[in-house]
Amino acid sequence: MTIKIAVIGTGYVGLVSGACMADIGHEVLCIDRDLHKIADLQKGIIPIYEPGLKEIVERNVAAGRLSFASQMQEAEADAVFLAVGTPTDPKTDNADLSILFEAANEVAQKLGKKTLIVVKSTVPVGTCEKLKGIFGENADIASNPEFLREGSAIKDFMQPDRVVCGVENSQAQDLLQRIYAPLGAKIVFTSPETSELIKYAANAMLAIKVVFINELADLCEEVGADIDDLSVGIGLDSRIGEKFLKAGPGIGGSCFPKDTRALAAQAQNAGVPTKIIEALIDANESRKAKMAKKIINKIGKGKVAVFGLTFKANTDDMRESPALAIVHELERAGLHICAYDPQGMKEAKKLLPNIEYAESAEAAAENAEAVAILTEWEEFKQVDYGKLKLNKKIIFDFRNILTPPQYVGFEYISIGRKPI
Repeated sequence: MTIKIAVIGTGYVGLVSGACMADIGHEVLCIDRDLHKIADLQKGIIPIYEPGLKEIVERNVAAGRLSFASQMQEAEADAVFLAVGTPTDPKTDNADLSILFEAANEVAQKLGKKTLIVVKSTVPVGTCEKLKGIFGENADIASNPEFLREGSAIKDFMQPDRVVCGVENSQAQDLLQRIYAPLGAKIVFTSPETSELIKYAANAMLAIKVVFINELADLCEEVGADIDDLSVGIGLDSRIGEKFLKAGPGIGGSCFPKDTRALAAQAQNAGVPTKIIEALIDANESRKAKMAKKIINKIGKGKVAVFGLTFKANTDDMRESPALAIVHELERAGLHICAYDPQGMKEAKKLLPNIEYAESAEAAAENAEAVAILTEWEEFKQVDYGKLKLNKKIIFDFRNILTPPQYVGFEYISIGRKPI
């Protein structure tokens, strides 16, 4: 029996989740009030860059399993997934749930039968309980947080480590079991409150690993150790694991910064402050300024070529990118910035309107004093650095992506290693 699913929101989580649920055999309608976005999706224009997403959307639209609309029709879905944004309230650091509740009210008016409402958005503990007041007896409310990494989201959905579902009755559990059964994944069923907290706890733990290795990179630089070898040495311990032990300029993106701040705020509100989480937030903010200072102290004045603006490779997402804070600091110091990013420049031009942009890494580097690699795009590993028309042969590799002989003949400054 085909399960009919409506996904509210066609942002990163909603579009990827909706397309993938269609690909495993369900009938999915993705809904967004943004008429321009829906019109583009109906024409096959994908609003975000994610490897493999365009192909999976096209395949399922052609098969009749995936469609797009600006509003939900009455009684059309067995399950409705809420996948709208929950940004940080800048005044309180709590998650702003206004968009979620607005969407929930609109959905509640369309329900013609008892429906399973699944919260895919990242929300604080107690949100599912609050949604009961909107839906009443017309719906069961479940929590089903996403664990999608930008750049590998299709694989993460199709081959998940686990699927987490917070439910309150067997009917909700049975339907979610049937929705995710084609994946053959381990499904963790728990209470909605626990499920809501699992998402924040998972992201906080990963953020801790990143901030931890970044701080050890600073120590390595001072004592003459090598952060890459150190990461291998501790990552091979099965209790620690090798993932998220790559030193860099700081954490960014749509999840880690937002979710760690929201978790710290929830803990404060509950009267049990999380000192570790608060410390990692502070450490990450100072990290970006420290990276900029390395460049400023070395260059002083002139032009810097910035390679990479997105918060990580294989995405066009600029949200909370360390590059934003670093470039702002370089601008304030009076340096001239010329930047290139394979996918992020359209959005970057809105956020960094006063810098220069180039159509290639080579063009960005022309007559620059130095190159600063801020995002680990594969393209930057293929650049012939010896042929760049730099005034000074200096490379700041803040992602540690280059290896000899790429930087031979350069002053090479990386993270957690001796300058060369």
